[in-house]
Amino acid sequence: MSLVSGPGRAGGNALPDELQLAIEPHVKYIQSLDTRKDELEYWLTEHLRLNGLYWGLNALHLLNRPDALPRKETIDFVLSCQADNGGFGAAPGHDAHLLYTASAVQILAMVDGFGELEKRGKEGGAMAVGKYITDLQNRETGTFAGDQWGEEDTRFICCAFIGLSLLKLMNLVDVGKAVGYIISCANFDGGYGVAPGAESHSGQIFACCAALTIARRLDTVDKDKLGMWLSERQTEGGGLNGRPEKLEDVCYSWWVASSLSMIGRLHWIDGGKLSKFILNCQDSERGGLADRPGDMVDVFHTNFGLAGLALLEFDGLEEVDAA
Repeated sequence: MSLVSGPGRAGGNALPDELQLAIEPHVKYIQSLDTRKDELEYWLTEHLRLNGLYWGLNALHLLNRPDALPRKETIDFVLSCQADNGGFGAAPGHDAHLLYTASAVQILAMVDGFGELEKRGKEGGAMAVGKYITDLQNRETGTFAGDQWGEEDTRFICCAFIGLSLLKLMNLVDVGKAVGYIISCANFDGGYGVAPGAESHSGQIFACCAALTIARRLDTVDKDKLGMWLSERQTEGGGLNGRPEKLEDVCYSWWVASSLSMIGRLHWIDGGKLSKFILNCQDSERGGLADRPGDMVDVFHTNFGLAGLALLEFDGLEEVDAA
């Protein structure tokens, strides 16, 4: 059942014009992102290039416009970011990292590009990517490092599981130990942090819940306790924040709401208020969504704002099931 009343929704009232989803401007905004090479911001964000492509492409899929970016050029760019060790960097010539590798695999999955990975990727194709991910697992603790320099974080377990599950290579890693590490990160409030004993944070909770969902081990989660903590992230304005006493932010429309969906507690927040907060963050003329109303839009918040609306079954968007 939808949590949002919107245009065309049975029993719902039409939203005012300022709260309509500006689909075509959002599509054009995403299409324009790689044409702004004369702007300083374009070059200052090179370290986000591959992630940005994933965010934009995913947003286009949510908008039911999956072909709005050219498939061949998309695959060409992704493969140009692959390093000799099989992993992917943020842009051509950048060091490989698990965050970018997960995005690369997700992009290739969305554009049916695994065949091109086998033909034109580094020797070994999918197995080369799988080996890169596998080699980052700490075999003693089960967690993963982000890259060769060794930083460990629960996000990286999630990224590893996303990449390996899409490539159907989960058998390459010790899933049980990784699950055990996530369990060790659970806090008294039901949430999870970057490591055992670290503060609960909505982004890390998503990473842990998503990894546990892929591993089919959500039975280890105290769903009521976690659901209570997550539902308390909704502010008076309807938006969601990452932790107590912080401002709401559109990106948590996905991190928090999808975690609630995974544990079957999405109905514990007010979806109508959340959808209105998200829509108030959009630039309905030029496209894109910002972190909060009145701020500058970017592709990161555009993607996760739309993902939040899709999770709430907002009209005009591809439906999403985070569970």
